[in-house]
Amino acid sequence: MAVFGSSQTETGSTDWADAERAGWKLAQAGLDIVTGGYGGTMEAVSRGAAEAGGHVVGITAPSLFPGRSGANPYVHELVEASSLTNRIDLMMQRSAATLALPGSIGTAAELLISWNTNHIMRRSGGTPFPAAAVGPDWKTIGRALVDVIGAIEADIYWADSADAAVDWILTTGDFQTLSAGEIS
Repeated sequence: MAVFGSSQTETGSTDWADAERAGWKLAQAGLDIVTGGYGGTMEAVSRGAAEAGGHVVGITAPSLFPGRSGANPYVHELVEASSLTNRIDLMMQRSAATLALPGSIGTAAELLISWNTNHIMRRSGGTPFPAAAVGPDWKTIGRALVDVIGAIEADIYWADSADAAVDWILTTGDFQTLSAGEIS
């Protein structure tokens, strides 16, 4: 289960609490958690998952982020990617679902890869995987892409809250046959 979000989320903020709770709920459901491994939302999700007894994978990109001091302390398994695209690819390969929490341009790139993957899967006769985006900013961007380029809105679940997105993922995903770490 890949969770995307801002590296700038501050401890104690509402976004931090939402991310930590999302990580906890997903790990309680038995899912491995995959994040970008650094601070902010990634750390909050990792902390929640670790506290729930979950396995946390951090996929960092040291050559891309030389100023970052390494993975957050809640990461159990560290994977170092060679580039931004390699990082996103590795996150997607290890995930049976994705969740985009509030973020910036990096989170947008991750969300768009999830959306495009579902688009390709649907068009090729496959089954899209659970992918959710949280908050009004992603809805605004999503609406623009639907209106301007004809993206399919239903390829992403547009949630008002992290709790609603996690609940949707857990009820929608077929995690009995497609576990975290595998992708069909």
